Amino acid sequence: MDSKRKRERRMAVQRFFKGEEPQAICASMGRSRSWLYKWVTRYTATDPAWCEEASRRPLTSPHRTPAEVEEFVELVRLSLYNKGLFCGDQAIAWELDDLGVRPMPSLSTLGRILRRRKLTHRRTARYEPKGTVYPTLPALRPNQTHQVDLVGPCYLAGPLRFFSLNAIDVRLNRCGVEPIPSRAAQSILDAIWAVWTRLGMPDHLQVDNEMSFFGSPIHPRGMGPLIRLCLHVGVALWFTPPAEPWRNGVIEKFNDHYRQKFLGRVTRASMPELQAGSLAYEHRHHSTYRYSKLQGDTPLSALAGTGRPLVFPPQAEAPRYPLAKPEAGCYHLVRFIRSDLQVHIFSELFSAPAATQYESVVATIDVAAQKLKLFLDKRQVAEYDYRLR
Repeated sequence: MDSKRKRERRMAVQRFFKGEEPQAICASMGRSRSWLYKWVTRYTATDPAWCEEASRRPLTSPHRTPAEVEEFVELVRLSLYNKGLFCGDQAIAWELDDLGVRPMPSLSTLGRILRRRKLTHRRTARYEPKGTVYPTLPALRPNQTHQVDLVGPCYLAGPLRFFSLNAIDVRLNRCGVEPIPSRAAQSILDAIWAVWTRLGMPDHLQVDNEMSFFGSPIHPRGMGPLIRLCLHVGVALWFTPPAEPWRNGVIEKFNDHYRQKFLGRVTRASMPELQAGSLAYEHRHHSTYRYSKLQGDTPLSALAGTGRPLVFPPQAEAPRYPLAKPEAGCYHLVRFIRSDLQVHIFSELFSAPAATQYESVVATIDVAAQKLKLFLDKRQVAEYDYRLR
């Protein structure tokens, strides 16, 4: 097709220079006068490629990102990558904003820059599940499941030590960041309550086996403050298997972001300054950080798009410790059964059926019935007396 067009252009120019009328040339070839004059103008006797199609790319791109900004993007990306930090377009945008780079490229522009400069290499491949099925919690709507974890101890300027109770709505990645002075029972209750007043209360709350969450290994049946709080307000509390932090993967990844983008950047001299900075970081995350699982939306935009009402705590102040002993409700522990066929319920051991070997089971503690029930694939396989104290 290209060779036919080239012959047509040569023939038209030859006829023109032989003195044939432009109108006759255009009529016989079905072309316009502007087409003919275009190729007559481009004709160069010493250049055999004069009849080739020229690039239509504009000579200037007034809206193109300046070269110095692209260089800065590359330097920031390589710096983050070499430090083992998040280095995608979101992390780069956050870094550029902190550094005051202007004009600030959009996320799509950052993606194009990274692709142009071949800077899209992933540090590791995606995780591929191996082994048995793990009983995951549903996360199909806002506040259906929250994951919670403690970060710390961390330190302010000087000897002041603090912890941060971080929570995340697994469906929309809305976060709650609440600094506390210690892991004392009332501090945990105050932090959870404060997060719920901002995010709303979840149906399910998933935590690890941090002692502050379950109580005391000396009194494993005493129902610690968080267990009692969840039972009183109707939130289903779930404990992940010990020493398996990836089961709380969403909050663990958020914790990395929190350490890199907040703890690693700020210097606070007091708890009030830390609390104000934590709220500002939380708002910035909600309003600017975009997630592919939300189709590029921010958590706030995604929440507005659902149109679902949220349920908030019934009072402004957190309940005071000690809480009354609940009389009903259930809380759950996910446990992996190894070759010894033992179920670890905090500091106690129970014998499991042979069918559960090398399987993940759900141990449900029924407060009203005073029973410990073992479930495999939602089927009850064992039951034990479990007198709560």
